[in-house]
Amino acid sequence: MPTGTGEDSAAVFLIRLGRALHEAGFSAPQLESALAGVASRLAVPAQFFSTPTSLFISFGEGATQRTHLERVNPAGIDLGRLADLEGLLERVRDGRTAPATASAEITEIAQRPRRYSRKLTYFCWGLASATSAVFLGGSLREVAVAGFVGLVTGLAAFLAERRPAAERLFVPFAAAFAAFTAAVVAQAAPPLSVYIATVAGLIVLLPGYTLTVALSELAAEHLSSGTARFAGALVTFLMIGLGVAIGSRLAVATLGAMVGSTGSAGAAGATATAAAAALAATASAVAFGPPAWLQLLALLLAPLALSVLLRAPRTEIPWIVLIGTVGYFAGRLGAEMLEPEVGMFAGALAVGLASGLYERIRRLPSSIPLVPGILMLVPGSIGYRSLTALLAEEVVPGIQTAFRMLLVAASLVAGLLIAAALTVERRDRSERAPQAGAPR
Repeated sequence: MPTGTGEDSAAVFLIRLGRALHEAGFSAPQLESALAGVASRLAVPAQFFSTPTSLFISFGEGATQRTHLERVNPAGIDLGRLADLEGLLERVRDGRTAPATASAEITEIAQRPRRYSRKLTYFCWGLASATSAVFLGGSLREVAVAGFVGLVTGLAAFLAERRPAAERLFVPFAAAFAAFTAAVVAQAAPPLSVYIATVAGLIVLLPGYTLTVALSELAAEHLSSGTARFAGALVTFLMIGLGVAIGSRLAVATLGAMVGSTGSAGAAGATATAAAAALAATASAVAFGPPAWLQLLALLLAPLALSVLLRAPRTEIPWIVLIGTVGYFAGRLGAEMLEPEVGMFAGALAVGLASGLYERIRRLPSSIPLVPGILMLVPGSIGYRSLTALLAEEVVPGIQTAFRMLLVAASLVAGLLIAAALTVERRDRSERAPQAGAPR
């Protein structure tokens, strides 16, 4: 550990900053790059190593090097806190804020009240599920059931926050409730697609974004963090599958065998044809079942719900809606013209480029509109379809769908990487370009 007073304050700041950025949702490449830039600016010799549950910081060089470990519980993305921390980070890099002052400000940022009320957040769980049902091709029946399941899931999430033991059981419980509710409604008031109602009701829990981040970390050669995050996403899928299996079995035991093709497909699993159809509908985000007005309404409300769930700044919500819409139509156009996987590439590229433009215009982190925009494209529901097929002992369709899920995630990562490269190159050119009145 550094011994000088100035170096001590800088080291304390780096530790607090690293933990805060980790808890706000930074990926390993972003976190290590940000901390390395600050350490270089403060002239503190340090190295950083991040995983989804820990952060190692080594101060000093050679035999005198000392390593500090921070254990961090994986937390949800907080775009508002991320924006505040990015602003603080920029001020420290420019020398406008001293490390000691910045450390105190990190504590103040962490203690700020919730950006949105619990009631509004709870409502947005249901809204996110209802709009997802529209994108998956559901009718008003599926939208209503998915919205109800989302509300109950959000309530269960709030109740589990203060109970660690209950929090570990939250995901399979929510999945069991979603499957059981969808099956009951399908029996009582057919026709209803059990698959659409179930997967849309659980859309907030599906780790599609985690899977995409994991692949991006692996592509950036952050192998430890990427592998750990990938394994975590697979475990979440398995827990959801376990809950769905329990809920479906309870429904069958209570009500008897499911009737109707839509009910049996959702409760028992997917055939190869159904899996391919679900992939196409999900990956291209095109919903042919709902009326056009419902699709447009969902396209407006989905980014709003995600903004609240991700705690984005209120002033940036119009930008989030605009960039989310751009990504939606870019993905839809790419899927219709080529393949669903290519459509996701086009959608991610459009969101990445638009987010880079947003960063230049608003002087705020591009992640504010980027994360909600990508969340509208991630392949979580395809992974769910693969899991249900495997649970139904349809191994080949399940493996095929899982492989396509990885292709869609890889397409998203490729689009984001290309967008990031183009954005950085454009920013570098603009910084090198002579300003008006400047000597040439």
